Amino acid sequence: MSTKLDVYRFDPETDQDPSRKQYEVDLPEYGTVLEGLLEVRDAQDGTLSMRCSCRSAICGSCSMKINGQSRLACKTLISQIEHEGETITVDPMGNMPVIKDLVVDMDSFWDKMKTVGPYLKPEGPEPERENLVSNDSMMRLAVAMNCIMCGACVSDCTVLEVDKSFLGPAALAKAFRFAADPRDGHTEERLKSYVEPSGIWDCTRCNMCVQACPKDVEPMERIMDMRVMAIESGLTDSRGARHVEGFSNSVKHSGLLDEFALARKTFGFPKWGFELAPFGIRRLLRRRLPPIIHKGISTAKRVTRIFERLGV
Repeated sequence: MSTKLDVYRFDPETDQDPSRKQYEVDLPEYGTVLEGLLEVRDAQDGTLSMRCSCRSAICGSCSMKINGQSRLACKTLISQIEHEGETITVDPMGNMPVIKDLVVDMDSFWDKMKTVGPYLKPEGPEPERENLVSNDSMMRLAVAMNCIMCGACVSDCTVLEVDKSFLGPAALAKAFRFAADPRDGHTEERLKSYVEPSGIWDCTRCNMCVQACPKDVEPMERIMDMRVMAIESGLTDSRGARHVEGFSNSVKHSGLLDEFALARKTFGFPKWGFELAPFGIRRLLRRRLPPIIHKGISTAKRVTRIFERLGV
């Protein structure tokens, strides 16, 4: 099966700007993108640089953008993506500096991973035997423990494209794995650090990390889990928590969202007026300003009863 690969090329020692180069490889139907790249490197162009190791979707080192989406090259069958175009495009991961060709600098990835304290911090005397926990407790963590730290979720994160200080989906998914572990004795301390700016409340829930993850860790869902944990722990004095509370209360009592009240609740008074003034002026000029006087729906009491039944 003849396949065309359109590969990103950049050598900082010789190139001023990145370029692209096309290669044609002959692979069996079960061939992967990684096998195609290895064929290029071994038989056509030995200068091509990339990372790979296990070839079994375990080590995570061959993560790269394939046809615009972050994937593991060793797990991506060419036959499965042929319908996406005659030529397969291969690029280095996003949101990380390129070292050479398909190799990126992952220092920021590992630095943020260290920031969340990716290890258990038990409290009290050292146990005399293994610390047994319930099966249900560990099942909750099982999905997060599947992370192979390939960086695909970070590569496709839309928040990191505009805010490099954001901890990112991989680090926060790892943070959940330890914050939710019943053997850890510093859950509250962890959550206090995660609700700070650049933490769990900065995720925009774009779902890109969920789509990119090759191990179904669903990092965005783990971030949402920690938001719930933070609120239940009483950590409600943050912009994100106030936004959730204001949104919920508005719909609960009127059946509709009161956008003005939500802004006041989220940002606080009088700060909300100063921060949102430019945005409000733009909406006013475009005639998209919400009603100043909020009116609920006629069946608001039914909505309230739904909230009460759910215990919200």
